[in-house]
Amino acid sequence: MNIIRRTLDIDADTDARLRAMADERGQDVAAVLAEAVALLDSVVDIAGPDIGEDRRRLDAFKRTRAAVPLDEVKSWVASWGSGR
Repeated sequence: MNIIRRTLDIDADTDARLRAMADERGQDVAAVLAEAVALLDSVVDIAGPDIGEDRRRLDAFKRTRAAVPLDEVKSWVASWGSGR
């Protein structure tokens, strides 16, 4: 692995959490940061939102009016982690 040294300014709480996470995993802070960046890269499109997809979904809703009622969405979210 090619190591590059960087200096980052982070707040004390973030530093404490990074150190705790590294200790929990038996890793150094650099490894935890590398995993965090890889995870972020896998779930966030850095290039920005897909406006075309948003427009297609809005247009489909306008055509069909098919949607999930807000109360059902709230109940579903409230059930997360509950086994329901």
